[in-house]
Amino acid sequence: MHWKTLLNYELRSIFSNIPLLVTVFGGVFIYSFLYPLPYINQTPTKQNIAIINLDNSPISRKIERMVNATPQVNISEQQFTIDQAKASLIKGDISGFLLIPENFYKNLLLKKSPHLVFAGNAAYFLVYGTIIEGLVRSASTVVAEVKVSKMVMSGENIALAASQYTPISLNLKPTFNPSLGYINYIVPAVFVLILHQTLLIAAGLLTAGQFEQKRPQQRPTKSNKHYWLFFPAWQILLVRSVIMLSMYLLLSCYYFGFSFEYYGISKNANMVALLRLTVPFLLSVIFLGIIIGLLIPRKELATLIVLLLSLPLVFCAGFIWPTTNIPSVINSVAQLFPSTPAINGFLRLNQMGDSFDNLINIRQHLWLLAVCYGLLSIHLMAIKQKKLLKPHV
Repeated sequence: MHWKTLLNYELRSIFSNIPLLVTVFGGVFIYSFLYPLPYINQTPTKQNIAIINLDNSPISRKIERMVNATPQVNISEQQFTIDQAKASLIKGDISGFLLIPENFYKNLLLKKSPHLVFAGNAAYFLVYGTIIEGLVRSASTVVAEVKVSKMVMSGENIALAASQYTPISLNLKPTFNPSLGYINYIVPAVFVLILHQTLLIAAGLLTAGQFEQKRPQQRPTKSNKHYWLFFPAWQILLVRSVIMLSMYLLLSCYYFGFSFEYYGISKNANMVALLRLTVPFLLSVIFLGIIIGLLIPRKELATLIVLLLSLPLVFCAGFIWPTTNIPSVINSVAQLFPSTPAINGFLRLNQMGDSFDNLINIRQHLWLLAVCYGLLSIHLMAIKQKKLLKPHV
C-alpha cells in the first residue's frame, strides 16, 4: 500500500470526524474571542463606593470631588458610620468606601499626619486595586496641594516646596506589559495552552476512536475501515503528525498573528524564530495525544483527561504562580507536558524579546519530548496492531 493511499485514508479520518473538527477549529476560534472577552477593557472603571465624611471641612469636600472625578471610582452613596458602609459592601451595593475622620483638616494643618481609611472588596483583585488606586491618587493630590501651599505661605519658593515634598520623581516605563493590563499578561500564555489542549484532544480522539473497539468478530480486511491495522505504525504516525502539524501551524499563525494584532498584544519575535520553536512544540503534543489515545479504553476519556489537566498546567507554567513556590516533584512532572517549557519559551521570545539563541535549553527540551513521545507512540501502536490482528483461536 502506498503513501498516497495512507494520506487519503488519514485525511478522510480526520476531516470526517465531527468531534475532532469541532475541538480543533471550533475550540481554537471560539476561545480566541471568548477567553480575552473579560479582560478586553484591561482594568475595571467607575466602581461604586460610599464616602463617610466626618470632617465636613472645605478640604474634605474637595477630596470628595477629586475622588468622584477619577475614572476608577464613582461615589454612589453618602454614609455616616463604618457599619452602614460595611452593610452596603456586604450586600454588593458598593465595592468599597472612603472614611475621612474628624479633625482631618485641623491635623493636616498642624502637621500631625492625619489618616484616611480606604476599604475595597478584595475578593476581586482587579476591582480592589482599581478602587485603592483611585482613592490614593486623588487623596494624595489634595493633601500634597495643602502641604505645598502651607510651605509657600511660610516663605518657601513654590518650585522648591514642591520638590521638597516629593524629593523623588518616578518615571515608570513598563517593560514587558506596555498596557499594564491582563490582555498582555495572561492571554499570550493561555493561547499556547489552548493550542496544547485542543491538539491533545484531537490526537487522542482520533487514535482512541480507531483502537477502542475490541478484536473484530472476523479478521479485518485491508479497507478504509481498518487501514490503521495494516500500515506500519511509524508510517501511520508520520503521516498523521504531518497532517496535524500543518493544521496547527496555520492555527498558530492565526493566534500569534491576527489575534495578537487584534488585541494589541506586543510581538517581538520574527516568524522564523517562532516557527523553529512551534514545530517541536506541536510535534511533542501530537505524539503525547496519540499516546493518550492508545492508553485509554474509550475516546470520550481523552477530552475529560485533558480538561482536568488544564488548570494544574496553567499554575505550573510559571507565569501565574512562581515555580520556586511549587513543590519540586510537581515541577518535575509538569516538565513532561510540552506546554510547560513552551509557554516559558514563547513568552521569553515573543513578549520579552529574548534572543532565540538563549532558548537552547527549551528547544532541546521540546525536541527531546517529541522524540521520546514519538518512539513510545510507535511502540504502543505496534503492540495494539499485533493484538487486534492476532489470529482468532
